[in-house]
Amino acid sequence: MKFMKLGSKPDSFQTDGGYISVYVRFVASELATDMVVNVGDVKFYLHKFPLLSKSARLQKLVAATNDANGDEIHIQDIPGGPAAFEVCAKFCYGMTVTLNAYNVVTARCAAEYLEMYETIEKGNLIYKIDVFLNSSIFRSWKDSIIVLQTTKSLLRWSEELKVVSHCLDSIASKASIDTSKVEWSYTYNRKKIASENGNSPQWNDARKPQMVPKDWWVEDLCELPIDLYKRVIVTIKTKGRVSGDVIGEALNAYTLRRLPGFSKGVNQNIDFVKYRSLVETIVWLLPTEKGVVSCSFLLRLLRAAIFLDCGETERNELMRRIAQQLPEATMNDLLIRAPPGEATVYDVDMVQNLVEEFVTHSSQTEPVDNEFLGSRSPKFGPDASKVLVAKLIDCYLAEIARDPNLHLSKFVNLGETIASFSRPSHDGLYRAIDMYLKEHPGISKSERKRICKLMDCRKLSAEACMHAVQNERLPLRVVVQVLFFEQVRATASAENSTSDLPGSIRALLPGGSHGSSRSTTTNTEEDWDSVPTADDIKALKGELATLRLGSNDSGNEAAKSDVEKVAASRMKGLVMSKIFSKLWSSKERHGEISSSDTSDSHGSVNAEETKSTPSRSRRHSLS
Repeated sequence: MKFMKLGSKPDSFQTDGGYISVYVRFVASELATDMVVNVGDVKFYLHKFPLLSKSARLQKLVAATNDANGDEIHIQDIPGGPAAFEVCAKFCYGMTVTLNAYNVVTARCAAEYLEMYETIEKGNLIYKIDVFLNSSIFRSWKDSIIVLQTTKSLLRWSEELKVVSHCLDSIASKASIDTSKVEWSYTYNRKKIASENGNSPQWNDARKPQMVPKDWWVEDLCELPIDLYKRVIVTIKTKGRVSGDVIGEALNAYTLRRLPGFSKGVNQNIDFVKYRSLVETIVWLLPTEKGVVSCSFLLRLLRAAIFLDCGETERNELMRRIAQQLPEATMNDLLIRAPPGEATVYDVDMVQNLVEEFVTHSSQTEPVDNEFLGSRSPKFGPDASKVLVAKLIDCYLAEIARDPNLHLSKFVNLGETIASFSRPSHDGLYRAIDMYLKEHPGISKSERKRICKLMDCRKLSAEACMHAVQNERLPLRVVVQVLFFEQVRATASAENSTSDLPGSIRALLPGGSHGSSRSTTTNTEEDWDSVPTADDIKALKGELATLRLGSNDSGNEAAKSDVEKVAASRMKGLVMSKIFSKLWSSKERHGEISSSDTSDSHGSVNAEETKSTPSRSRRHSLS
């Protein structure tokens, strides 16, 4: 830290302990004091000559005193109070005074108040302090920050004297300088462990830094209060030499430091007004460029904004930014607690709005605008962002499905929002649906049917199919679809297999007719929407084994003529028809129509795994 010593005489200011109500300071001298200066609750017994020779204001005050008051004057509004006045008085006496970054601002403001100009005496206090500020303080990185902090209590005076503007310019200029020219000390703790372990590329074998990181200045600025911090960041932005990602890192570090519990959720016992202002300022300072701060940081900021009841403008801005970067988010990021008074655990409506905003943004953006996803998911191509969001929401649905108070409409509406997003697997969605059915066993048939419509059974993996055909919570329709599409996948194309099926069977499949073909059977829609019994599952497995044998035989005769292949296909159709006939007859025999509900979901199962699957009563759960 830079400092300046003024004067050479020893400090002879003393305190008189005989007074109780008034604090007295006097100069130990052979000459009797001839003036009294009252500053706040302190009485200074001083000599006129040294003070009046350097202070124009004291000259005026002494001249204005009347005979009744003698030579006693009152100064109540001097910046810095008694301590600052004493520094100026000691300078007048030529006593040793040490100025540094912590007290130079109060001394400068007090000297201005006392009018200690060069016109009164050459080499006066104002001149000496200005030289010290310009030659030392404003050239020092950390001293400039300390001085800026001290201006908080004397902001009006500091603004008028341009101390604040000089500090801002000094700090911003240093933060914007080429890192190769940084030669002063700074604080940088965030990568300390990696550096000490020798894992950081910034350190060589001699344990000396090889280069200065671009965000070297971030930690030191975290010491500033939010109003001054805002002005520093704005000044840095104005210079235009610091990239947006470094600004974003600075805002992230500041928020973590200044907002209690931000990394784990905002602390409940905080000053709401103070921290609401902080969050709103951070949002306002966010760089305009996309991706300069992480989506995780934005979501935590949104969580804090909701908790602190920040303005609608700030919340909408955060939601807009989050929607643009939603593919980067994790499921834990989205688990935002519902506002007080809500029945649900998590704020599902907020996530719904985020996904809708993402859909709107995606429709307005060129498909190639996925550069930040290129290295993560190159195989998805231009729709990578939608694939990632679909997987994210599948995981989120599985988590919120555990909430017994979650209404079906919220679950389904969120699932339908991403229904158009193509993804290679629906296993995650199946897990979410199964979890919801498990936690909400009392839902009606229509509700069960509605939730199952979210899933495409053709996109289930073999493991998911094996689980689905044993799942007592799924409607019969879904189980049949899973078995059928797995058989289709194992033997032939869906077009060849479905073309020879009866209309009553095709009506159960996606895109199937629900017209006149339905009238050909005595079974109702309710039969297919009910939950199958253990006997139904056994019948399905037996017929599936027979069908699989037929599939293997046809596979060994790949060289057969087209006529023979058509014949084999027709035989498969007859076997499938036999499966459904057994199911219908079983329903009529047992009279079992479950109160559980179902859906027109679609799926696929591995036939080989289905054969070895244990009975339905020994199902396992993905939840």
